[in-house]
Amino acid sequence: MWGFLLCHLVALAEPGLNPKKTYEYRYEGMVNIGRGMPNLAESGVRLVCKVKIIGVSAQTFLLRVSNLNFEEFNGIPGKNAFDTSPKLTKRIAAELSKPFMFEYAKGRVGDIRTSAEISDTIVNIVRGILGFFQVTVKTTQRVYELEEFGIHGLCQSTYANEEDANSQELSVTQIVDINNCKKKAAIYRGMALAVDNKLSKERGDSVISTVRYVYTVKPTVDGGLIKKAHALERQHFSPFNVKGGNSKLQATKELVLLSVTDTVVTPAVGPMISRGNLVYKFVKVLAQIPILMKKLDDPVPKIADMIKRLAQANIYQTDSATSEDVVVLFQLLRVTSLENHEVLWKQLSGNDEHRRWLLDTIVEVADARVLKFLKNRFNAGDVSANEAGQTLLIAFNHVAAETDLMEMAKEFLSMPFSKSHPMLWNTVVLSYGSLVYRYCTYEYGRSCPVAVVQPLLDLVIDGLKRNNELDMVLALKAIGNAGHPSSIKTIRRFLPGVSATPVTLPARVLSAAVQSLRHLAVRDPHSVQDITVSLFVQRHLPTEIRMLACMILFETKPPLALVSTVTAFLLEEADMHVASFSYSLIGSIAKSSTPDNHFLSTACSVAVKILAPKFGRVSYHYSKAMHLDWFNDDFLIGTATEIFMLKNAASYIPTEIVTKGKFHFIGKILQLVELGFRADGIKELFRQNIQVFNGHLSYVDFEAIFKVLQDWKTLPGDKPLLSAYTRIFGQEFFFADLNNDLIQSVIKTVSPSAGKESPVWSMIENLQNGMSWHWTKPFLMFETRYIQATSLGLPLEISKYYNTVTTITVNAKAAISPPLTDRLGQLLTSDVSLETDGFAGFSKDQFVFHGINTDIFQCGAELKSKTVLAIPWEFSMKMNVKQKTFEIDLPACKEETKLFSVKFDVYAVSRNIEEPSRAKMTPMMPDSVEVQSLSKIVKFDIYHPQVKVCAEANIYGADFCVEFEATRSHYIDEYPLYYFLGYTNFACTIQPVQSNKPVDKIHIEMNASPTKYPVSVRNLLDTLQKLPKLCLQNSDGSIRTFVPSCTPPQAWNGNSEPVFTIKVLAMSGNTNPEGYEAAAFYTPAAQMDNTQLIVSQIGAEANWKLCTDANVDKVRQEQLKMHLRWGAECQSYEMSMKTATAHLPGSRPTLKAKIHWKTVPGYMIELGKSIEKYIPGMAFLLGFYQKHATNAKHEVSASVVAATAGSIATTIKLPDVVACESIHPPLACLLFCCLTT
Repeated sequence: MWGFLLCHLVALAEPGLNPKKTYEYRYEGMVNIGRGMPNLAESGVRLVCKVKIIGVSAQTFLLRVSNLNFEEFNGIPGKNAFDTSPKLTKRIAAELSKPFMFEYAKGRVGDIRTSAEISDTIVNIVRGILGFFQVTVKTTQRVYELEEFGIHGLCQSTYANEEDANSQELSVTQIVDINNCKKKAAIYRGMALAVDNKLSKERGDSVISTVRYVYTVKPTVDGGLIKKAHALERQHFSPFNVKGGNSKLQATKELVLLSVTDTVVTPAVGPMISRGNLVYKFVKVLAQIPILMKKLDDPVPKIADMIKRLAQANIYQTDSATSEDVVVLFQLLRVTSLENHEVLWKQLSGNDEHRRWLLDTIVEVADARVLKFLKNRFNAGDVSANEAGQTLLIAFNHVAAETDLMEMAKEFLSMPFSKSHPMLWNTVVLSYGSLVYRYCTYEYGRSCPVAVVQPLLDLVIDGLKRNNELDMVLALKAIGNAGHPSSIKTIRRFLPGVSATPVTLPARVLSAAVQSLRHLAVRDPHSVQDITVSLFVQRHLPTEIRMLACMILFETKPPLALVSTVTAFLLEEADMHVASFSYSLIGSIAKSSTPDNHFLSTACSVAVKILAPKFGRVSYHYSKAMHLDWFNDDFLIGTATEIFMLKNAASYIPTEIVTKGKFHFIGKILQLVELGFRADGIKELFRQNIQVFNGHLSYVDFEAIFKVLQDWKTLPGDKPLLSAYTRIFGQEFFFADLNNDLIQSVIKTVSPSAGKESPVWSMIENLQNGMSWHWTKPFLMFETRYIQATSLGLPLEISKYYNTVTTITVNAKAAISPPLTDRLGQLLTSDVSLETDGFAGFSKDQFVFHGINTDIFQCGAELKSKTVLAIPWEFSMKMNVKQKTFEIDLPACKEETKLFSVKFDVYAVSRNIEEPSRAKMTPMMPDSVEVQSLSKIVKFDIYHPQVKVCAEANIYGADFCVEFEATRSHYIDEYPLYYFLGYTNFACTIQPVQSNKPVDKIHIEMNASPTKYPVSVRNLLDTLQKLPKLCLQNSDGSIRTFVPSCTPPQAWNGNSEPVFTIKVLAMSGNTNPEGYEAAAFYTPAAQMDNTQLIVSQIGAEANWKLCTDANVDKVRQEQLKMHLRWGAECQSYEMSMKTATAHLPGSRPTLKAKIHWKTVPGYMIELGKSIEKYIPGMAFLLGFYQKHATNAKHEVSASVVAATAGSIATTIKLPDVVACESIHPPLACLLFCCLTT
C-alpha cells in the first residue's frame, strides 16, 4: 500500500502537461555583457512575451508566442535603460507568432517541428523557452545527479528538492555543469594548430560558465505543474586567467504561469518539418561575423563596388580608414554562391589590382565554394603559378576541414596544373598535409581515417621506389604536416634500424623522416618514444639522426623512467656531439618553468645531477641545444625559444641549425615560427678542402673559410649547398635549395660582363624609361571563434580577428651618363642619377568580441585595435661607384606624417539588422569626472596619463615626436586585466617646426675617397695643433695640459686623409647651408691601429664638435680603448672607455670593462642620479648581492669571469656600491661561449 502511494506521489510530481488543457505563461529572457563593475558601460537585450501551450494529442503540444517586445541596452547600468526596438520586434514577432509543435512526455521535450520558413535563430529562441520543461523531479531523493540532454548538450545535472509543507509545492534546484559536457553544444574554429595543454588549464582557465535553474512545481493529477521557473547563467571570460578580472555575461530567464484553461478548439497548422530536439543547433552560424552587422541582400554588385573602392583607396599607400571594410568584404563573399564567384571573376580579372583583391579575399569563403572556384581556375589555367600558389596556400589553411572538402582537396594532387611549376607543386602537397592535420583535429583525433592521408603515403612510397630524393623529402615533409597516426608505419620504412628491411638513404631524407614525427609526438607519444629511443641507442647511425631522434623524444614529454634510461645510456656515450647535444638539451629543460614541462623538468633535473660530473665542462665546439622559456600564472601566458645546432666529427660546419618559438596562452601551445637550415653541400666542401682551421674563429680561421668558399664550383650541380625551410604554427609551408646551378645562374645574370641578354639589362632599361610597381595584400591573419549555446537559446561567442592590409609602392626613373652600350660593368664607371618616391606600410585591425552574435542582432563587449605603419619616401640620388661618391636630396618636411601608431579601446556594442546604421559603440571606460564620487566607496583608481616628447632638429625644420595617452580604471580584484582595458593611443610622428631659415631641401653627401679635409675639420685640426703650445706657455698651472687624443698625430700634419666623409645639410635658397658633417680616419701603425671620427656642426657661428678616438692593441688584440670629447671645439665634455679580455693558460676567461668621465652635461648627471635610485631594487630582483664601498667617483667598472661552463661570476663597481652575482645557464652558456672563443 505504501509503495502504491509512493509511486502515485512520484507520478503527481513528475512534470507533465494535460493534452486537453491550454497553459498560458509570461516569459522574460534577458542577457547583459560587461565587466560587472560600477559605472562601466554594458550592453544587453531583453525579450518579453506571452507563451501559450495547447494540447494536441497525448504527447504532442503546440506553442504560440504573442505580445512580444524586444529591447536593447547599451550604456551604464543605473544611468541608462532598455530601449524598445520596434522594427526588430516586428521581425521577430512575425516568426514567433507562428505555431511550433513539440513532443513532450515525463519531463522530456522531444522533436520540435515548425514551418520551413522559420529561421534557425528563432527556433533556438523557442528551444530556450522549452528548456524550462526539460526537468527531472524525484520525490524519493533530496539530492541526485543525472546525465541528461538539455539545450547545452549532454551534460551532468545536480538536483536538490525541497517541499513546502503549507503549499505542498516542490522547490527544485538544478545545477548544470556545462564546463564538462560529453556532447557539448559548442563550436571551436581557428585553433586546430594550437596544442591543448592540460597542465596549464590546471593553473587556471580563461572561460568559466555556471547554470542554475529553480522551479516551483505543484503536484496535480496530470503531473507536476511548473508554476514558476527561473534560470541564471553566468560566464566569465578573460584573455588571461579569469581569476584576475574578466568580462561577464549574465543571462536570466523567467517563466510564470498565468492561467490554465480547457482547450476549446485546437488551432489548425500547415505543413511542418522537423527541426530536431531540444539541443541547440548550429546552422550557418559561422557565416555571421560578430564584429559587424550589414544587410547582405544582392551581394554581387556590393562586392564588385567594394573591391574597386578598396583597390583605389590603397593604390598608392595604405588607407587605414578603409582597412576595416575588408572584413565587410569577407562577410559579403561568404553569402555568395559559386556562380556569383564566377561572375565576379569575369568582371574583375581583367584589371590587375581588382584581380589581386578578389583572389586575396575570396579565400575567406572558407568552404567548398572556394575549392570549386580554385579548381575551375586550375583547369582553365587562367591564373599564374604565383597567383595559384598564394591563393591555394591560404585557402587550404583557412577552409573548414570537413569530409566532403577533403575529397575535393585530394583532386588538386592529381591536376596537371599543380605540377606545372616546382614551387606550386610544393605548395599543393604541403598545404594538403596541413589540411589533413586540421581535419583530424576537429573531426576524429587519433581515429582519423587513413584514406585522407593515403595520397601522401603513396607519394613517398613512389619516391622511394624511384629513389628520387626530392620527392621523398617533399612527401615526408607533407606527412609531417599531417601528423596522421596511421602514417607511422610508412615513416618506419625510411628509418634505419627501425624499418623491417634495411634502408640506405641520403642524410637529408633520414632527417625529413625523423622530423615528420614531430606532430605525432603529441598525438601518439608512446609509438614515437619507441621509434626515437631505438634510433638514439644505435651508435652506428649518423650523429645527426641520433640527435634529431633525441630532440623529438623530448617533445613527447617522456616519463622519469625513460629519461633515466637515456641518462644511463649517455654515461657510456663515446660520440661527444651526441653527448653534448643531449646533455645541453636535458639541462635546459631542467630549468623550464612552462606547465607542459612541469614533470619533465623534474626528471631532467635528476638527470643533470648524474651527467654533470662527466659532461658539465664539455667544449662549446660540440653540438648544442638550448631551451629558454618563461610563464606567468596571472596571465596564463608564456613563451619558449629553442635553438639546436647539430654538428658531427667530420666538419666544424653545422649539419643543421633549427630555431623554434612557442607561445603559451590560456591552456594552449602555439608554435609560432620555426626556421631550419641544412648545409650538406657546404659541409662537404669544407670536409674536402679545408686545411687550416682550429675552430677558435680567429683571423686564420676566417681566411681558411674564405679560401674554401671560393671552390664552391667543384660541387655537383644538383647537390644543394644550402637548404632552408620555414614552419608557421607547426606547419611547413616553404622549403628551398640553393645549389651550384642556381648560384652560377645568378652570378651570370649580374656579372659585369653580362650584356643585353641579361634580365638585369631589361630592368635597367625599364628604370630609365620610368617604372612603377605596386603591391597590396589584404590578409586575415587569424579568425578564432568559440560559440556555445546559452540557456536563452542565443549563441554566446568569443572571437578574435586579426586582419591586415599591406601596401608597397615604388615609382622610379634613372639616368645613366654615359649610357650603357654593351655590358653591365659600364655602370661602375658611369654617373647614375635616380628619382624615386613610394610608400611601404600596413594597417592591422584586431578585434576581440565577447557576447551574443546572431544574424539579426548582436550585443557584447568588443576590443577594437588599429596598428598603422606608414613609411613614405621621396628623394633624388646621384652616385658614382668608381669615385665612391653618393648624394641624396630629400624634400623639406611640410606636413605632419604619422609613421607608427597604435590605438585601441573597449566598447559595449549593440547592433541589429533592421537598423544597422544605428549601431551603438559606447566606450566601456567612463569619464574621469563621473567617477570622483564613486571612488570613495569602491576600491578602484582611475588614471589618465598623457605624454608627448619631441626631439627637435631646428636646422632641418623638422622634429620627431612620441606621444602616449591612456585611460584605465584600476580595480584591486581585476589584476592584471585592467592593464589592457581602456583607451590607449601611441604614435610616432615627424612634423615641421619653425627653423632659422626656410628649408628648401635636405642634402646628404657621402664620400668614401675624399681628396681633402672638409673645411670644419681643417679648422678643428688647426685649433688642436695650437692647443699643446698654448698649454706649455701657462706656467701657473691654471690650465691643464690638453693632449689631443681624439685625432692622430699624422692628421695634424695633413699626411692622413679621411677614409669616409658624410654631410647632412639644410639647403635654403642662396644662403650658406647649415647642418652637420662627419669625417672618419683610420691610421694603421706597427703596434696599434687608430680609428677616429670627428662630427662637426656647420653654420655661421657653429663650433660644436664631437671627437672620438678608438684604438686596438695589435700586440694584445683583446684590448680596446675609446676616448670621447664633445662640445665647443671638443673641449666641453670628456669620457673614456676601455674593454679587455684575458684567457691566459691556467686562468679563467675574463672580460673587463671600465667607463671614466671628467665632465659631462647636466642632463646626463640627472639621468645617472635617476638610475641610481633603482639600483638596489634591480640588484635584488636580478639576484645580485651588494655592499657599500668607496670607489672612484667618476668611474663605473664591470668584470665577468667564466668560472665554469655552468656559472658566470659578475662584479659591477659603482662609485658607492659593489654588486656581485653568479649567473647560471642558460645566460651563462652564451657568455661563456663568447669568452672562450
